[in-house]
Amino acid sequence: MSKENDVMLNEDIRAREVRCVGDDGTVYGVISKDEALSIAEKMGLDLVLIAPDAKPPVCKIMDYGKYRYQQEKKQKEAKKKQKVIDIKEIKLSVKIAQNDINYKVKHALEFLQDGKHVKFRVFLKGREMNSPEIGVALLEKIWEGIQDVADRDKEPLLEGRYINMLVTPKKA
Repeated sequence: MSKENDVMLNEDIRAREVRCVGDDGTVYGVISKDEALSIAEKMGLDLVLIAPDAKPPVCKIMDYGKYRYQQEKKQKEAKKKQKVIDIKEIKLSVKIAQNDINYKVKHALEFLQDGKHVKFRVFLKGREMNSPEIGVALLEKIWEGIQDVADRDKEPLLEGRYINMLVTPKKA
């Protein structure tokens, strides 16, 4: 069995009888594996098992190297079309001064205009853990400053020693 995606080819195929199809669409029907292998060898191609669970298993006569190359090309294309989400994290503490809040909000607005997601994290120290609503109130205060340019993913949430809030750029 080959390591690439566990595709079985040529002599690795265990079934005695296979339903064989050519690369050009020619249907050979249900034939013995040996017969299918000899057809593939005559054409200078590989016998590739494409449906092992079928009764009988379905094999295709094709150039496996070319097939693998096309699969890799498709995967690269799909990867190019994928959108990478960039999350910027802004850490705060409960005892933050108003001018510091304004500075952090200004940075958050810049990140949001660049299309980045912003995660606000308020760290709770010591006794602040007894009243996490202080951190939630701080995040609500920040939310008021950015709500016209951002959407909130969900309400501020306590996770361990942090209260988190994720905001995303508004969709135009």
